Amino acid sequence: MRPAEHAPPAHAAGEDAVIRVEGLDKTYASGFTALKNVSLTIRRGEIFALLGENGAGKSTLIGAICGLVRPTGGRILVDGHDAVTDFRAARTKIGLVPQELHVDSFERVADTVAFSRGLFGKPRDPAVIQRVLEDLSLWGKRDEKIIALSGGMKRRLLIAKALAHEPTILFLDEPTAGVDVELRREMWEMVRRLRERGVTIILTTHYIEEAEEMADRVGVIHAGEILIVEEKTALMRKLGRRELTLHLREPLAALPDDLVQPSLTLAEGGQGLVYVFDTQAEDTGIADLLRRLAEKGIEVKDLQTSDSSLEDIFVGLVKGGRT
Repeated sequence: MRPAEHAPPAHAAGEDAVIRVEGLDKTYASGFTALKNVSLTIRRGEIFALLGENGAGKSTLIGAICGLVRPTGGRILVDGHDAVTDFRAARTKIGLVPQELHVDSFERVADTVAFSRGLFGKPRDPAVIQRVLEDLSLWGKRDEKIIALSGGMKRRLLIAKALAHEPTILFLDEPTAGVDVELRREMWEMVRRLRERGVTIILTTHYIEEAEEMADRVGVIHAGEILIVEEKTALMRKLGRRELTLHLREPLAALPDDLVQPSLTLAEGGQGLVYVFDTQAEDTGIADLLRRLAEKGIEVKDLQTSDSSLEDIFVGLVKGGRT
């Protein structure tokens, strides 16, 4: 099933940047270079997905934007504030949802959320804590101890703590890692509701379907470099390939020698052929393939096409390097 398309907010198509990363470098004392001349713009009010393998530089980039990692070179602006020289103002704009919950397990839910708000110098405001907990379906658990929460509730609590100081930007680091499909979809809906309230969402994920389902734009990072940043639908149009599956009337033991090519493979125990073609090419080669099959007496009883997924595109980018 193809994911539903969700239109980005109208202002996301403009130049209203809430985060600007300019020529960012990070080399650790060991000599390892984690980021290389990374430049990136995040638009206000969008959902932006950052894809990359383990070690690609996702966490370092997020850490630098959030002020947890000091870059070696370059500049980061968070809603106009320099993330290094104006750290406090920049960090106040950001909520960060880590993968793991590191709190006192015997603390009350409402207390730990209120404490997170206080860390940013925000005054006590029970109404804000109530709204945040209600939005995340945690208000009924406000007096319970964290140790009593289910895994899904603990994941919601992470988000509540990140939202307690009313940030306008929310980073979600692998938000649904290790949760079941039903909870994952609930989390997606929750993120969309936050975006509707004007919160900019940046998420890292290993689940390609998560980016395909939710994101307005997608960035791919590999070996510390940004390979591409593109509108999700435009990326799939530009780099996507389509498969044509031809179901044969009689099975083939092997492809005839003069039909052998990288884009054509024998499948289904010889009952079908799979032809991969470029959707942007002037000549897809389909007409020529069908003609050659007919000349050889290979009859096609049915055919179907399918688009490549974001996962196919991601794998192709990483294998092929910079586009």
